[in-house]
Amino acid sequence: MQKIKSLMTRQGLKSPQESIHDLSPLENFRIPSKEELRELREQPTDPQAQQELINSIEEVYFSSDSFDIVKYELEKLPPVLSLQELEEYRDKLKQQQAAVSKKVADLILEKQPSYVKELERVTSLQTSLQLAAVICTNGRRHLSTAKEGFTQASLGLLANQRKRQLLMGLLKSLRTIKTLQQTDVRLSEMLEEEDYPGAIQLCLECQKAASTFKHYSCISELNSKLQDTLEQIEEQLDVALSKICKNFDISHYTKVQQAYRLLGKTQTAMDQLHMHFTQAIHNTVFQVVLGYVELCAGNTDTKFQKLQYKDLCMHITSDSYIPCLADLCKALWEVMLSYYRTMEWHEKYDHGEPPSSSDGSNVMGAEETNFDRSYVKKKLEHGLSRIWQDVQLKVKTYLLGTDMSNFKYDDFIFVLDIVSRLMQVGEEFCGSKSEVLQESIRKQSVNYFKNYHRTRLEELRMFLENETWELCPVKSSFSILQLHEFKFMAQSRSPSVSPSKQPASEIERTITLFEQYCNGGNPFEIQANNRDDETEDVLASNGYESDEQEKSAYQEYDSDSDVPEELKRDYVDEQTGDAPVKSISRETLRSRKRSDYCLSKVNAPILTNTTLNVIRLVGKYMQMMNILKPIAFDVIHFMSQLFDYYMYAIYMFFGRNDTFETTGLGLSSSRLRTTLNRIQESLIDLEVSSDAAGTLTAVEERKEKVPTPHLSHLVVLTSGSTLYGLAERVVATESLVFLAEQFEFLQSHLDAVMPPAKKPFLQQFYSQTVSTASELRKPIYWIVAAKAIDYEQMLLLMANVKWDVKEIMSQHNIYVDSLLKEFEQFNRQLNEVSKRVRIPLPVSNILWEHCIRLANRTIVEGYANVKKCSNEGRALMQLDFQQFLMKLEKLTDIRPIPDKEFVETYIKAYYLTENDMERWIKEHRVRHGFLVPLIG
Repeated sequence: MQKIKSLMTRQGLKSPQESIHDLSPLENFRIPSKEELRELREQPTDPQAQQELINSIEEVYFSSDSFDIVKYELEKLPPVLSLQELEEYRDKLKQQQAAVSKKVADLILEKQPSYVKELERVTSLQTSLQLAAVICTNGRRHLSTAKEGFTQASLGLLANQRKRQLLMGLLKSLRTIKTLQQTDVRLSEMLEEEDYPGAIQLCLECQKAASTFKHYSCISELNSKLQDTLEQIEEQLDVALSKICKNFDISHYTKVQQAYRLLGKTQTAMDQLHMHFTQAIHNTVFQVVLGYVELCAGNTDTKFQKLQYKDLCMHITSDSYIPCLADLCKALWEVMLSYYRTMEWHEKYDHGEPPSSSDGSNVMGAEETNFDRSYVKKKLEHGLSRIWQDVQLKVKTYLLGTDMSNFKYDDFIFVLDIVSRLMQVGEEFCGSKSEVLQESIRKQSVNYFKNYHRTRLEELRMFLENETWELCPVKSSFSILQLHEFKFMAQSRSPSVSPSKQPASEIERTITLFEQYCNGGNPFEIQANNRDDETEDVLASNGYESDEQEKSAYQEYDSDSDVPEELKRDYVDEQTGDAPVKSISRETLRSRKRSDYCLSKVNAPILTNTTLNVIRLVGKYMQMMNILKPIAFDVIHFMSQLFDYYMYAIYMFFGRNDTFETTGLGLSSSRLRTTLNRIQESLIDLEVSSDAAGTLTAVEERKEKVPTPHLSHLVVLTSGSTLYGLAERVVATESLVFLAEQFEFLQSHLDAVMPPAKKPFLQQFYSQTVSTASELRKPIYWIVAAKAIDYEQMLLLMANVKWDVKEIMSQHNIYVDSLLKEFEQFNRQLNEVSKRVRIPLPVSNILWEHCIRLANRTIVEGYANVKKCSNEGRALMQLDFQQFLMKLEKLTDIRPIPDKEFVETYIKAYYLTENDMERWIKEHRVRHGFLVPLIG
């Protein structure tokens, strides 16, 4: 198009715009003249040739309007000009120009009707514009007339009224702005009063009002100030929220929650709350431990404040360890109680209603509120385990920061007591089994307890070696539950009672610690009466507790309830251990009980100071086991060693005698021998301490063993006047039986805490060890029975009797009277001993049974030594034996007489035929270690 303009310029034509400016409206749109059209028609009319000419024009001519054609053509001229070439090139350009002009003329002619039509429209528009100009002129003239006659007078009043109304609105706005400027004072007062919801409500209303007047320049500053105030309120609200972690207050927390609800930040508040609880746990434990460390350090050195909590715990001294632990748990309890009460508040009071609205926005508000409540509930439930995990880790770090191996037992038990109470809190708090705490305390407890048990075994050996086996006078109503160490089994759980003093099982449901201490108090308060309540009333002031009890001694023994089942039998076969089917009458039982050498004293338990010490140790062991059930097996194993060592010592002191094993009387059962051998192999150190150290394994094994105890030189067992230490033997043996009874009493408690996989050990201990304690009576009292009667003298007297008499004698031999005198002397000595020590019925029965059995065996032995004997002599033997039985039955109530049938069978064997005699010899070749008679 630009090229066309240039071409038109060269031909003296003007552009349409220039033509319009230069010509009048009617001259702008000139129709080409006939000469011009005719000249154009004379040009070549071949369209194809014409189009080729146009196409041959260089592209540069159509490039831009600023293109200078003349300069371009001149620059194209060669250095050496040729007239002919120039003329040829000029003719070419003319042809191209003529083709372009022809093309333009054709286009103009083609659009000429449209051009004419448009020109007519322009002419019509020009006429309309002239008419409109006339109308506007007339309108302006009339308006000027109306303004002068009406507007300035009437509409002026309306303008002034409108201005007045605007000024009144402005005055109201200014007063509101003034009020907004003064709200910061009221906000400060409300914050001091901790009226956070009111402050936030006022601030939000001020912000809403400020947004209404935001077109005032002063409002922008006020709006910024209100925003700063709101942020300040949120900061103070966060501080108020953090106070909840240590001291929960319902009204305070309600205000805080209402404030966050107004801000629409309920979820943010819950996130912040959990962060504050975590921070509170850290700060609390650090401050508590730091306080004790600085107190013990005794200076104001601030180096401890820069230490990590783990390093700080290592600076706690043993004296301050327990008070610090108690304060630590008390502080952590306050934090967990606040969390518990926070959850309780949300369950009871968190029923916030969404703001009411006339449209459907209230539905959305309700959904959002429900979502917030659901979020808060899940967040709080999830936070339980997180809070407890933080508490466990802090306490674990404290527990492992100090070596407790040198702690006193009571102090260590108290530590376990506190940790056990803390684990109980954790279980009630979030249902956790506190594996972290259990593992941290278990290893220390096992190591501590091994060392403690080793020391106690050494002490027990020392007690046994210094024990004179004198009776420890206790009341007849004595029970191990009266001992301080066993109070935990008898006391019910109460706020002032620690878990170690609680019964093993509770039938009725008790309230939780959080319910119990929700309104005050602390489960970790150190109660002085719990730690110092060592008073016990178990010792009797003298042999008799009261005259009434002395008088009732016979009445107490008139009952069957305290007589063991095995004592109600006629006798027990020494070979099989079975009792005959035949039972004894009640009268016989009563008469037998009257033979008990204890009626001069009240029926009090027989035990020694050492026995009481062992029982106390068992109580302490059970305390630890009850507090820390994961080490129950180790504790029960150590308890069994206490009993094993005590039993082994009694055997070594009073029952070890190789001679009775060769008698064949079955004094010690295979079960008893197996038990004693097991104790000796597993617990007794038989090696000499001066031996070489040996292997490391052997040294470790020896550490677990205890040397054999030795009987005190003050205990004399060789004097016949004291029945060879019968009083000491009775005290020692019956104290073991009493100890076994106490273990039987504790079996259900031990079984309840023993891990299922380890229960066979407990069952084996009771069936093979505890139950065999009473079996030691036979070998121990056999030694007394074997020495109390002079059986050798009786054999000598029997050897001097002439048995081959020819006449039936009516008078028994003198050896019978001598033997009966020995039994009478034995009976008197028993009475003398019973004045010192009560001789229980089972003991007196065993003593009489041993003496009678040995006497009968001695009689058979004397008869067996007879070389010559007639039928009349056999009759004399029967007479002697019947005389012996008749007198003996007056001295003792034992029925039937032990080995009576054995003697009678031996005497009657003389009257058998040869065939029967041969069979009898085969059946009775050796009977209880005595040779069968040689009948001549």
